[in-house]
Amino acid sequence: MEKVAMNGDQVIALAWKQIDPDVVAAYPITPQTIIVEAFSEYVADGLVNTEYVCAESEHSAMSMCIGASASGARTATATASAGLAFMWEMLYIASGMRLPIVMAVANRALSGPINIHCDHSDAMGARDSGWIQIFGENVQEAYDNSIMAFRIAEHMDLRLPTMTCLDGFIVTHSLERFEPLPDEVVKKFVGPFKYKRSLLDVKNPTTFGPFDWTDFYFEHKYQQVDAMRHVIPVMEQVQDDFAKVSGRRYNIIEPYRLDDADYAVVAMGSTAGTLKDIVDELRAEGKKVGSIKLRLFRPFPAQELAKILQGLKGVAILDRAVSIGASGPLFPEVRSALYDAKDRPKLKNYIYGLGGRDIKPEELKHVYKQLIYNEGELVNFLGVRA
Repeated sequence: MEKVAMNGDQVIALAWKQIDPDVVAAYPITPQTIIVEAFSEYVADGLVNTEYVCAESEHSAMSMCIGASASGARTATATASAGLAFMWEMLYIASGMRLPIVMAVANRALSGPINIHCDHSDAMGARDSGWIQIFGENVQEAYDNSIMAFRIAEHMDLRLPTMTCLDGFIVTHSLERFEPLPDEVVKKFVGPFKYKRSLLDVKNPTTFGPFDWTDFYFEHKYQQVDAMRHVIPVMEQVQDDFAKVSGRRYNIIEPYRLDDADYAVVAMGSTAGTLKDIVDELRAEGKKVGSIKLRLFRPFPAQELAKILQGLKGVAILDRAVSIGASGPLFPEVRSALYDAKDRPKLKNYIYGLGGRDIKPEELKHVYKQLIYNEGELVNFLGVRA
């Protein structure tokens, strides 16, 4: 198909339209609102068969999604920031019940003070809730991730809810050219929802969400852990299959100009795209630098990342969130992944862009400079006023 111009929220609604899920229950919240507004128009125009519910809150929206998914419906929702936080209790229930709900998260800062702009604090706060978390760099990736997420979540080796994360306003509201797939290609790629079940099947009665005493709770948590161990091979297979129908190849970790690099910077989301331009500029100056885009945060691809990073002289980890009293949440994951590496690089953490503050090219160049000359602290705050 020809390329068209849409923003990140609109392309997610388009992907859902092409997939035509059975149920979408959501509450509008900036900067996610356009997703559910656009999709509700598809419903009103009769272009999908989806049962769409505009819930009274995000807690209610996720509760509805849990009931729908448990009863055998392909289910999706979207949220951001305080909306994701309002779902907190239900996130754990969705994952604990192994329900393959797909949720778009338009990453936005958490209060207080109130802020409607981008950082990753919402998704990072939910990182231990048992959801797969995939981060997109741009509008095209937001669209493609939305399609692949259903195949990943619904895979019978996983049956895990999945977040597709995109940077609020930076991607959600930016108008970019992207290439959609034909409706029939998306339909065939995602396929029918294979595992139908009903809470009302009296011939095959099933209990969902029971009280789990000390005799089985631990085992059920372990089953979730075990399912997460299968995510990476499943996601790699889905990405391979997607490349065949789209011509667009994705990887869980995407290195850029790293073959002969001495120094690298790791980032998630839209900043990974900016980093590529900075790398090109520094390469033109003779600096042996590269970058790494991390697309998958949960489960964390520790072994795969360690193989890529070991042997480098220095690595900076960019965090668009802060764990107050510690560091950025991505930094300890990378540091732990490299613990057993024989030739591990020196690491530095840079917390940046909280509350939507712009990350400037000069600041990213400064990160590389500090890596090369071994300057700065272990944990640094990039662009903050002292």
